[in-house]
Amino acid sequence: MSSRYNLPDPLTLIHPRSLKHLNHNLHELVKSRLWLKILIGMMLGIITGLVLGPSTSILSKEMSYTIGEWLALPGYIFLALLQMIVVPLVFASIIRGIASGEDMEQLKKIGLRTVAYFLVTTALAILIGLTLALTINPGTYISSELVQDTMMSDVTTVKGNEMNAPDVSELPSMITTIVPTNPLGSLATGEMLQVVLFSVIIGVALVSMSPVQSKPMLELLGSLQEVSMTVVKWSMLLAPIAVFGLMSKFTINLGIDALLGMLVYVCTVLLGLLMMLIFYMIVILVVTGKNPINFMRSIRDVLLLAFSTSSSAAVMPLSIQTAEENIGVRPSISQFVIPLGATINMNGTALYQSIAAVFLAQVFGIDLGFGELVLIMITVVGASIGTPSTPGVGIVILALILNSVGIPTAGIALIIGVDRILDMSRTAVNVTGDLVTCVVMDKWVSGKKTANEEFIEVAKREAKRRVLNEDVIVTAPEEQ
Repeated sequence: MSSRYNLPDPLTLIHPRSLKHLNHNLHELVKSRLWLKILIGMMLGIITGLVLGPSTSILSKEMSYTIGEWLALPGYIFLALLQMIVVPLVFASIIRGIASGEDMEQLKKIGLRTVAYFLVTTALAILIGLTLALTINPGTYISSELVQDTMMSDVTTVKGNEMNAPDVSELPSMITTIVPTNPLGSLATGEMLQVVLFSVIIGVALVSMSPVQSKPMLELLGSLQEVSMTVVKWSMLLAPIAVFGLMSKFTINLGIDALLGMLVYVCTVLLGLLMMLIFYMIVILVVTGKNPINFMRSIRDVLLLAFSTSSSAAVMPLSIQTAEENIGVRPSISQFVIPLGATINMNGTALYQSIAAVFLAQVFGIDLGFGELVLIMITVVGASIGTPSTPGVGIVILALILNSVGIPTAGIALIIGVDRILDMSRTAVNVTGDLVTCVVMDKWVSGKKTANEEFIEVAKREAKRRVLNEDVIVTAPEEQ
C-alpha cells in the first residue's frame, strides 16, 4: 500500500529505544562477580546438605527434610520471581524488537531465515544429545537399588500430561492451536509458543500503522520492560542464597551416593554442551573468518551472567549490548534476534532434554527403537521452542517428553538434584547460540544501509532522544 501511493514505510519512521539501555541493572551483577557467589553458594549447599542429611544421623529423616524445605524457600521465591516476569518481558521485547527494524522487507528476511536457522541448529543439538547418550549409556551406571530408593522417596516429582503420537489427520487441528484464541490466557499460563506468535502478530500490526497511532503502545511496552528488568534485578539479589538453599535441599533428599551415581549423566550433558559450543565456534570461523577464541572473550561477561541467572530472557539487555558493541552486529539485527532467540532458540535445553530422556529410559530398562528416537526428536524440537526462558522450567517440559515415549515421569526425581548446575550451563549455551545467530544473520541478511550507517543513525537518534527525553522517536518522512 505504501509503495503504491509513494508513502514511506511506517517502520522507517518510528524508532523505539533499544532494550540495551536497561543493562545498567545487570552491569552491577557482572562487576560483583555474581557467578562466583553462585558457585560458592552451590558448594556450601552441597556441604550443608551432606551434614544435615539422614546419612549422618545428626537429625532424624523427617527433621532433615523439613529443614531442607525451609532452606529452599529463598530458591522457590527466586524461581517464582523470574517465572512471573519472563512472559511480560519477552512479550514487550519481541514487539519492540520488530519495531526496531529498518524496513519491512528486511524484517521479513530476518524472520524467515532466523526461524529456519533455529530449527536446524535445534535438530543438530538433539542429534548430538541422542548420539552421546546412546554411545556413553549413562543410565547403565545407576544401580537398581538407587532407582528403587528414589522412586519410593518423597522427593518432589513432576507430573506430565499424557501425550501420544498424533495421527496425520490430527495435525491440522494441532497446528491451528498454535494461534492463541485467548491471548490473555496464553500470557497467564506461559504458553510461550503462543505468546511468541501473538507478539509477532501485534508487532507487525503496529509497524504497519501510522507512527502516531503505534507510538503510545510502544511507549507502554517500554515501561513494561523497565518494570520487568527492575524485578529481575531484585530477584538476582536472592540468587546466591537461592542456589545454596536448593542444593542443600536436594542433597539432603538424595544423599552423596545418589549424587556420585549421577556423575556420568552430568558429565554426558556437559560434554554435549561443550560439543555444541565447539559447533558454534566453527560457525563463527566459517561465517566471519575471525578467531573463535576472541569471540568467546568478547561475550564472556554475558555468558557468566547467564550462567548465574539461568535465564536467557533476564540477560537480554546485556546480550543486545554485547552483540552491537563487542561483536559489531547491526542494531536492526540484534534487537530482533535476541528477544526471539531468548524464547525459541533453546539448543542447550534441547540437548539436555534428549540426553535426559535416553538416560531415564536406560535406567528403567526401556528399549528405545528408531521410531521412539524420532518421536523424542520431534517432541523435543517442539518443546524447546515453547520452553519459557526461566530457571527450572526445562525439567517440567521434560515430563511431557518422557510421556510421549512411555518413560515414567517419576524418574525425574532422580535427576532433579543435579539439575541446578546443568540448568546454568545450558543457559550459557543458549545465550551463546543467540549471539552466534546474530552474527550469522548480520552476514546473511543485507539491509539498505551499511553497518556504519546504521550505527551513525542510532547515535544521532540517541542524541535527539536525550534532548527530547522521549522513549520512542518518530522521524519525519523528509528526514529519511
